[in-house]
Amino acid sequence: MKSQNVSRTVLAAGVGAVLAATALLYAPEFLGRGAPPPPGPAERAVIAAHAGAQAALPDLAALIADREKWLWAHPGDGAAWAELGAAYTERGTRLGDVRDYPRAEEALRRSLAERPAARGNMAAQLGLGALAGARGDWRAAREWGERVRKAEPGRWPVYPVLIDAYNGLGDYGAARKAMERLEELHAGAVVRARASQTYRDRGWREDADAAALDAASLAEADAEKAAALGRLGDLAWERGEPEEALERHGAALRLVRDHGPSLAGRARALAALGRTEEAVRDWRAALARLPLPEYVLEAGELYESLGRDADARAQYERLRTGTWARAEVPLGLLGADHGDPAAAVVRLRAEWARGHRSVGVADALGWALFRSGRAAEALEYAKRATEEGLRSALFTYHRGEIERALELRGPARRHLAEALRINPAFSPLHAPRAAAALAAVGEPPDELPEGVRPEGPEDTAKPARAEKPVEKTAADTGTGA
Repeated sequence: MKSQNVSRTVLAAGVGAVLAATALLYAPEFLGRGAPPPPGPAERAVIAAHAGAQAALPDLAALIADREKWLWAHPGDGAAWAELGAAYTERGTRLGDVRDYPRAEEALRRSLAERPAARGNMAAQLGLGALAGARGDWRAAREWGERVRKAEPGRWPVYPVLIDAYNGLGDYGAARKAMERLEELHAGAVVRARASQTYRDRGWREDADAAALDAASLAEADAEKAAALGRLGDLAWERGEPEEALERHGAALRLVRDHGPSLAGRARALAALGRTEEAVRDWRAALARLPLPEYVLEAGELYESLGRDADARAQYERLRTGTWARAEVPLGLLGADHGDPAAAVVRLRAEWARGHRSVGVADALGWALFRSGRAAEALEYAKRATEEGLRSALFTYHRGEIERALELRGPARRHLAEALRINPAFSPLHAPRAAAALAAVGEPPDELPEGVRPEGPEDTAKPARAEKPVEKTAADTGTGA
């Protein structure tokens, strides 16, 4: 699940970009009063939105309250309905509270009723795209995003929505093209955060870190800077550098003391450093602040690694019975490792059939197939997960275990060792298993199989035999006779 952490953080930034596209310059109640007073919380949220930045959560709550009050007296204001819907989506994404999503949909649909799409209501359509992405409905997100892009190709906030949708559908080429277009249209912290995500997904770790540093330096408000620092912490963790991750998440928490992604990130780093009681404390705080399904699974696996089986079972049951958005991958991994692998295969095949073919879904489906005794079929999905570009220790470990089951000793050894090189402590539960599996595979044999001989000096001295050139016909060249 660690591979999704940056994606979640960047999704929240993308939702904020949609709020930027819908925000009014001032809260409606202040319009027409002459020189405005110093900005209050609602106005600060609008100002942040116009900059493409994350607002502080109290300011975002004030904006929602302000728009609700305004719309009670002015129910025909389609623009305000769109802004309210976008704000609900952002709050739900940043708090992990799916109860805000029906409210967002109601507000956005009301906006379209007051001002239909045919009359140019791009903001509501864009808001519905961001909402679909927050719910993990990537096909709907792509559809709404493409409608807006075709109508107004220069509207920059549509591109984060499309990037998320394409990534969720596994169309990474289209995601990269959307990223290029976003960089042509806009600049600032939100764009550098997006660039960092794109570089990370391609395996360009240094570039990802540099772009994330740019995002941190360009961020102005504390909430936005904390998000950027948390992203840097996640990238350090994925590189297997828990001390640096701890420092970066700590810096984020000094700005926003209850920053959920950094509480979770600090918990991971503390566990990797052997400070398990502190890690447990931070997982509790993270789940109280931002109860994401992947966080629940990670906390449960930490408890299991510590032998606290009752606590682990409580977290697994919480994940099974909760109401979640975008939970198919953690639920699939839960079933594969801590429940019914065959049922996990059914769940993840349904996700695949919906067109959700990201590397995360491919990895989880492959692992569930392996755990249900279908290693040969699993390998196809494991390869898809590991060959796109993202360097994930968990994905690589899964592939190594599948290859070990198929008695592909060389590839298994290579991938198990690679997983531990990427991040030696990628999971308190699975990293020790990766080390044990690598030891079980053993070292390569000292003697090569019969008929295989390393190249010696006498071989290198011989010139390579030139192959006979193949004459091209007119059909090969495409020219006429």
